[in-house]
Amino acid sequence: MRKPLLKPLSSAIPTFLKREYSSSSSSFTPPLPPPEWVQPLNDLSDLISSDPKPDLKPSPWVPKILHFLQTTTTTLEQDLTLFCKKYLIKLPPTFVAYILKKSDHLPNCPESAFRFFNWASNQKGYSHNLECYVFLIEILCSDCQFDRIKFVFNELQSKGFLMNAYAANSLIRSFGNGGMVEELLWVWRRMNENGVDPSLYTYNFLMNGLVSSNFIESAERVFEVMENGKVKPDVVTYNTMIKGYCKSGNLKRAVVKFHDMEVKNLEPDKITFLTLMQASYSDEDYHFCLRLYNEMRDKGVEIPPHAYSLVIGGLCKEGKSTEGYTVLEDMVAKGCVPNVAIYTALIDAYAKSGDLDMAMRLFERMRNERFEPDEVTYGVVVNSLCKNGRLEEAMQWFDYCKLNNVAINAVIYSSLIDGLGKAKRLEEAEELFEDMVKNGCTRDSYCYNALIDAFAKTGKIDEALALFKQMEDEDCDQTVYTFTILINGLFKERRNEEALKMWDVMIDKGITPTAACFRALSTGLCLSGKVGRACKILDELAPMGFVLETAFEDMLNVLCKAGRITEACKLADGVIDRGREIPGRVRTVMINALRKAGNADLAMKLMHSKIAIGYDRVRSVKKRVKFRNLVES
Repeated sequence: MRKPLLKPLSSAIPTFLKREYSSSSSSFTPPLPPPEWVQPLNDLSDLISSDPKPDLKPSPWVPKILHFLQTTTTTLEQDLTLFCKKYLIKLPPTFVAYILKKSDHLPNCPESAFRFFNWASNQKGYSHNLECYVFLIEILCSDCQFDRIKFVFNELQSKGFLMNAYAANSLIRSFGNGGMVEELLWVWRRMNENGVDPSLYTYNFLMNGLVSSNFIESAERVFEVMENGKVKPDVVTYNTMIKGYCKSGNLKRAVVKFHDMEVKNLEPDKITFLTLMQASYSDEDYHFCLRLYNEMRDKGVEIPPHAYSLVIGGLCKEGKSTEGYTVLEDMVAKGCVPNVAIYTALIDAYAKSGDLDMAMRLFERMRNERFEPDEVTYGVVVNSLCKNGRLEEAMQWFDYCKLNNVAINAVIYSSLIDGLGKAKRLEEAEELFEDMVKNGCTRDSYCYNALIDAFAKTGKIDEALALFKQMEDEDCDQTVYTFTILINGLFKERRNEEALKMWDVMIDKGITPTAACFRALSTGLCLSGKVGRACKILDELAPMGFVLETAFEDMLNVLCKAGRITEACKLADGVIDRGREIPGRVRTVMINALRKAGNADLAMKLMHSKIAIGYDRVRSVKKRVKFRNLVES
């Protein structure tokens, strides 16, 4: 039998294709082509234009991959793998870098970007390029994911990439904003090693990173290098250095740099002025803040809203409400819209200066201009009305806040409790005090002090002491004002020993006594005939660092007012004998104390005498004339 000329089809198929061959069919499935590396941009210039400049359009794969990142799920990596397998594509480093650059516009970007980066590295034959690391670090730094940043950075260090200017600028900016100085300096060293010359942007990014991390001295050295090198500092560089000085609390050096700009013919911009204004406001140098504002006006520099806020706020804190109002009108005339904080500061300033009517007119103007007052504004209004005795109006605004769901803070409650207490409407004050807890408002020391003061001044000292104990139980800080109220109240009720014990408790708690607090103690002791005890306590305070300059003056005033001239003279002599005060000053204080007490005759007698400033000769010894001569002669 003759052999067939052709072999059976099955024997002609290579082994690696036999699995595709079907004995029941004469057809077979051809092998799949290998996955193709796709690029993020397509050059369409040859197709649609004769212009030699490339016309690059995003690849159709870009929006599809971005969609996966935008709809991040727990199966992101699996979805990406299936998608690429289905369409036989692979994503090269240029594509990954492009996606990472674009992904900063997507929600949940840091998480999805990091997972996408890791997924891409697992592709066969893939290796990240420098741009992949740069863009990912930029994304992670924007979200302060420091653990992941360090992980990616360690991997970047091990790759040994050749640094370029774009990558260096981006990394320095990212690490600088994240306060990662060690990583920032590594990039700087790599630039030098790879011969990349720093540009002005590089220097400014480096300076900003050092300043943000409080490396002010290092930033100064970089600044000096710029001044002596080819790349000179610009306004941004000066602003960064000024910001660094202000941040470290060195306003004087910041001002020196500011004046330095004029020497170098660099015009400061609104950032320069605003940085200095913010620092001077924080240092309570409101006068310099105003000077900077006037200079901005003179130079025609755009004045941002926050600058107006600082100037008006500073003037209000100095009690210059009229000047603050003038700045407000200038602000409006320049087309800049004021805010609630500015109106609140002016309302408070006018009220504290005694012009409550103007304060309330501003409040109405604010509301008419569609500015919705906040809880701070209502707190100022209620407090001002209470202090001026317009309690019913204050209560009306309190009710308005409740009806209109305005948050009622502790300031509003303490103001009303204080106002009701002074009006001797104690039951209503107590009701408000209890309502605070029901309404979820924490009772602070101001609220407690207001009610304690109301009880103490109406003779209900036991109720005041009960509240004092309640403060301890609720871990509410007892202030020096709390002790001052109670010491004063206990002395008025002739419970002198309890008042002294209250003083000791205050000292044991480490609370620094104020002049008003010692005045309450010394007044009680002097009026109870214990001047020596008051002097002893004052002497005990000196080694503790508490210097109360007006203490003796207050005691002399109290004794003279009470008609205890002999004790006042004895105290004055003791002050001079111990070298506590200059004799002439004690004499002046004594004269004023007698005059204020209505004892003009003794005041005139003291003025025309040699007491405290003259001497009597006793045999061969000269002795200063004592104050006791005033009552003995």
